[in-house]
Amino acid sequence: MLLQIGQMLSNVGTQTTSIAYPLLVLAITHSPAKAGIVAFARNLPLALFALPAGLAADRWNRRRLMVAADVVRALAMGALAATILLDRVTFWEVVVIAFVQGSASTVFLGARPGALRAVVPAQQLPAATATETGRQAAVLLAGPPIGGVLFGLSRALPFVVDTLSYAFSTLSLLAMRTPFQQEREPHLESLRARLAEGFHFVWSRPFLRTCALLFGLANFIAPGLLFAVVVIGKQQGLSGGEVGALVAVFGGCLLVGSFLSPLVRRLLPVRAVLLLELWTWVGCALFLIWPNVYVLTASLLPSALAIPSTDSVVHGYRIAMTPDRLLGRAESVRSTISVLIVPLGPLVAGALLGASSARATIAVFAAAGLVLAVWGTLSPSIRMAPSLDALEPAI
Repeated sequence: MLLQIGQMLSNVGTQTTSIAYPLLVLAITHSPAKAGIVAFARNLPLALFALPAGLAADRWNRRRLMVAADVVRALAMGALAATILLDRVTFWEVVVIAFVQGSASTVFLGARPGALRAVVPAQQLPAATATETGRQAAVLLAGPPIGGVLFGLSRALPFVVDTLSYAFSTLSLLAMRTPFQQEREPHLESLRARLAEGFHFVWSRPFLRTCALLFGLANFIAPGLLFAVVVIGKQQGLSGGEVGALVAVFGGCLLVGSFLSPLVRRLLPVRAVLLLELWTWVGCALFLIWPNVYVLTASLLPSALAIPSTDSVVHGYRIAMTPDRLLGRAESVRSTISVLIVPLGPLVAGALLGASSARATIAVFAAAGLVLAVWGTLSPSIRMAPSLDALEPAI
């Protein structure tokens, strides 16, 4: 419980600064391009350091890594808040601090699956994952508006709140007594060999390999379609607030889906839950019949409702099926696939919307969703996925 509360508060702090960063850069530079540079600097470490973070989580004490990451993030946010209050903040300082925060967050995320596995029984991992998805959806809904309000009161205030959230997360980690890893033998292999072992473990298990590819590629569809909602909404005359409301509805359905997840997992077999999200993406083809942004948004809501249920099984099974000594490396392989694919969705959507029609753009994403859904339906490893009752932690 302490871990979950600390995580939720630190996530709220992170989301408040996700809107405060661009607002701050626009206030001091009046340059949207420079605001984009800061966003890039904040997200770049996940692509650069996910694999090293996984190696570190499998070699060193995970609790200490998470505490160190929280301390670094608290110091970075506190330093930024102080320079803002002193009216000495510069653009490049914001870039460097955003990069430092992103790097520490990558280390934290590399150790986090092991912490979750340490405090949650294997059979309860899907439910715990669904609960976390719900919390993240709530944070995504609440964090940016809170950040905007706080920034309106004082430019430094969102960063002060983020500093306090990391401090609380640090205290919650220090208060826990459960070890975040099993007893380990000394590592005698080279870094390359240990990293290759993580890749080999994921690739040699058909279920893990298929899920990494299927749901990694699905991360191309979701960001691309949400980006398309924004662009098409503006093209069809919606205001910024109206477009934001459409995106918020998607987040709201994610939250509802997290509450429905236990019922879905009870009513449907594992295979059906795994396929649920993949087939719902095909619904965006409704836009081809009625090319209206409200229709497009409505077609995405079943996916938002399905994502928490599918993710709970995918993430929960993956953590339970991976030996503790390999968990950081195996998770870093999965996250690297996702990180490399996620930016391609908006990139492709933007290029298609600029070069062709909105209908043609959505047709590409509908076709991609259909290919993934058919692949998942025909996949033997998805068809033979173990039941929840048979889920046991790997040693």
